[in-house]
Amino acid sequence: MQTVTYSVPNISCMHCVHTIRTEVAELAGVKSVKADAASKKVEIAFDAPADEVKIKALLAEINYPAAG
Repeated sequence: MQTVTYSVPNISCMHCVHTIRTEVAELAGVKSVKADAASKKVEIAFDAPADEVKIKALLAEINYPAAG
């Protein structure tokens, strides 16, 4: 299992956190999603078939693109 942490500047409230958790958790291979509005960070643990390209693409698609 791999774990990544992204800075996501668009997180502003608990609704954002809920949306990210819900949408990313549906991606095949994702094991856990932790999002924090205060730090604007998202931590995702995953296995194949999920990968960083798919995760970043999904975050961008739901209007929460990872910074950098």
